[in-house]
Amino acid sequence: MTPTHFTISSAFLLGLMGLAFHRTHLLSALLCLEAMMLALFITLSLWSLQLNATSSSTIPLLMLAFSACEASAGLALLVATARTHGTDHLQNLNLLQC
Repeated sequence: MTPTHFTISSAFLLGLMGLAFHRTHLLSALLCLEAMMLALFITLSLWSLQLNATSSSTIPLLMLAFSACEASAGLALLVATARTHGTDHLQNLNLLQC
């Protein structure tokens, strides 16, 4: 495994572990999701560069667009929950009470 692949894999796994084990704030969960998406974007970009195919060069841009949509939806949910509940703690959110 090359050092580049190891770095990207460890960044993705650290984001996944942060999302799985550190569930106190909604903002930290969103940051972990963005770290995972960034690692996937870099992986797909390097993969398309190694293949030298023009058909696979649009895949990282498409994933980056979906990542931006995910980030904006997450921030909108963060603002909505902060206004209604007064905090972004994940312990205070209950889907049955909405």
